[in-house]
Amino acid sequence: MPTDPEQLRTWLAAAGQQDAVAFRALYNAAAPKLLGFALRILRKRELAEEALQEGFVSIWHAAPHYQAGLAAPLTWMAAIVRNKALDILRRTDSTLELDASMDALLRDEGRTPAETSEMSSDARALAACLSHLESLHRQAIGLAFFHDMSHSEVAQRMSLPVGTVKTWIRRGLQKLKLCLSQGGAP
Repeated sequence: MPTDPEQLRTWLAAAGQQDAVAFRALYNAAAPKLLGFALRILRKRELAEEALQEGFVSIWHAAPHYQAGLAAPLTWMAAIVRNKALDILRRTDSTLELDASMDALLRDEGRTPAETSEMSSDARALAACLSHLESLHRQAIGLAFFHDMSHSEVAQRMSLPVGTVKTWIRRGLQKLKLCLSQGGAP
């Protein structure tokens, strides 16, 4: 597919008028380059694909506001995908912080042998159950409970709507409860 700026500009203008066929052509032409761009930032294909998908949703909504005099179409779309990739990178970094918090929970410093045994068993069961949750659900629960954040704070940190965060936490807690009632087995 060509990435001629004039052709991209034409498709982008048509997409701004809700022309799905033009948007598909725009996607087919630009997606390979934009995916490569996101991949350089995120270094994992599945995350880069997520950034690309989120980016094209934003491109669809923002297409009516594209101003050709300010940036070339591919440059404008790359900026949108870049921002989505950076959002994902921030969320991924939060997951790493959560993993560190879980490691601290599993450490048994300063406890009696009996407390260590009991805590380690409970902590291992919790860690096992948490590991079976989807990563974003696990992250939302971790931020809420390990980092003592409100639902609003979690939503802001993860760049998600509060309702989504509440749903993920509620469903995740239900899954944790079921898993823990089965002794840590999924």
